[in-house]
Amino acid sequence: MNGSDLSTYLLRVPFLAQLPLEEVGVTRLAGLTNVNFLLTAGSDRYVLRVPGKGTSEYINRTNESVAAHSASRAGVNAELLHFDDNDGLMVTRFVDDARTMTAEAFAADLGAVGRAGEVFRRLHASATPFSVPFALFSMVDEYKALLEAKGAGLPSGYGDVQSLLGAARSALEAAPVSLVPSHCDPLCENFLDTGSSMFLIDYEYAGNNDPMWDLADLSVEGGFTEEQDNMLLRSYFSGSFAAEQQARMVIYKAMCDLLWTLWGAIQHANGNPADDFWAYALGRFERCQRLTATDSFHHHVEYLVGR
Repeated sequence: MNGSDLSTYLLRVPFLAQLPLEEVGVTRLAGLTNVNFLLTAGSDRYVLRVPGKGTSEYINRTNESVAAHSASRAGVNAELLHFDDNDGLMVTRFVDDARTMTAEAFAADLGAVGRAGEVFRRLHASATPFSVPFALFSMVDEYKALLEAKGAGLPSGYGDVQSLLGAARSALEAAPVSLVPSHCDPLCENFLDTGSSMFLIDYEYAGNNDPMWDLADLSVEGGFTEEQDNMLLRSYFSGSFAAEQQARMVIYKAMCDLLWTLWGAIQHANGNPADDFWAYALGRFERCQRLTATDSFHHHVEYLVGR
């Protein structure tokens, strides 16, 4: 993106358009599917998110706006200052004195895992309901249809693993829970940790969901150990947790890898240059295969079915 392109985006944000553009410092930040910039104007710092090419095919920006504003009001998201529902151009206030989390950072700091559980609890309990449900199985169908329309392929053996969706879906539907406002895509890098509190950013895939999805997805993204999983659950539930809650979390760990396998294949089909998304899709799929082949996974499915 060149300077004139960036100026065009800045001029679309009313409070930024009022500033002399030559006085706005710009630093490129990391991002997989979007283009992000740190903007410095005097003592104020902001993050500008420019939506990535092709994201409008699978992200509803109006729904994202509702979720992002709700999470911001709940004090979970970074303060949201501007959101354009037309294409998702967004500006948030930069969170000072916070580190962007990684799997390695979570592995080295069990307290940070606990703070992640707390921020999930605050989001689920305090945010006003989002505008749409996170419909896992519908999303799987939609992503597959999109790949078929593009003539794109899937990892070898995908059909065999997807057949497990039937049993898992029956297990989850056998013990339904109330849906809560959920992030639904909690990459480690979406957590900003100040050491005393945690913020959770980027609500592109957010929806009302089973709360155990968020915990399961973070566990998968962070490669959590059993100790980390237990800390996450204890922190979220402010103490002990039930066998049913653990079972749902384990099942969703497999389901989220299956879903994001398809997402990675879509990024690959779209020619997204930010990463090797075919390798990403294969990695997610292989991890899903490993988990669904374990006795533990089948035990948790049987436990929910039998309740």
